[in-house]
Amino acid sequence: MTKPLAVIAIVLGLIFLGLTAYYWVTPEGALPSFFPGYVAGGTGHHTKHAIVALVVAVVLFAFAWFQSKPAKA
Repeated sequence: MTKPLAVIAIVLGLIFLGLTAYYWVTPEGALPSFFPGYVAGGTGHHTKHAIVALVVAVVLFAFAWFQSKPAKA
């Protein structure tokens, strides 16, 4: 049986994984203005934001993995 918390964690992990790639390849001036790290006219990339998003994704995937283990009898 699929546990709902595991499914939610996987979906959020995938979102944060996509966010990691987006921060990695998109210049700070091209980010949507509601994203943290948006700088008007900026040409740099937010590597720290990408790393944090990657860490959050890994933590969410680990949480989902531990949640999906069968319950002890």
